Amino acid sequence: MALKKGDIIDERKRFPDSCGLMLKVLSGGEGFQKVICCGHELTEEDVVTSPEASRGRKKGTLVLGMTLDEKKLYSDSCGLRMMVMDGGAGFQEIICCDHSVTDKAMQDLQFGSGMRGATQTPSPNTPQTGNA
Repeated sequence: MALKKGDIIDERKRFPDSCGLMLKVLSGGEGFQKVICCGHELTEEDVVTSPEASRGRKKGTLVLGMTLDEKKLYSDSCGLRMMVMDGGAGFQEIICCDHSVTDKAMQDLQFGSGMRGATQTPSPNTPQTGNA
């Protein structure tokens, strides 16, 4: 069974003592296999219609609202995109289309990551103060 847009995977459904990772499918998902978090394998069995309360969920390196996008790493994939809704302290990886998507790989794709340390010099004709 594939995931579809709008599906929510909640680790707390089968593992109530976990970090409580919650992911929402934004697109793709035909090749979804599993999410590994806290040593648990989350599958289609962990899809919920409405998420449980957020109390006690433990956040980790995944930022709320962060998008994990398989297509950016693997152009031959089904294009699974998931958004982090909560938890994630024990997140390890998403397996989809036999590809591994981790938070480490996604950190390399964040906006402006290639510009760290670079300084921009303003154009000499650009005013430095004033109203736009």
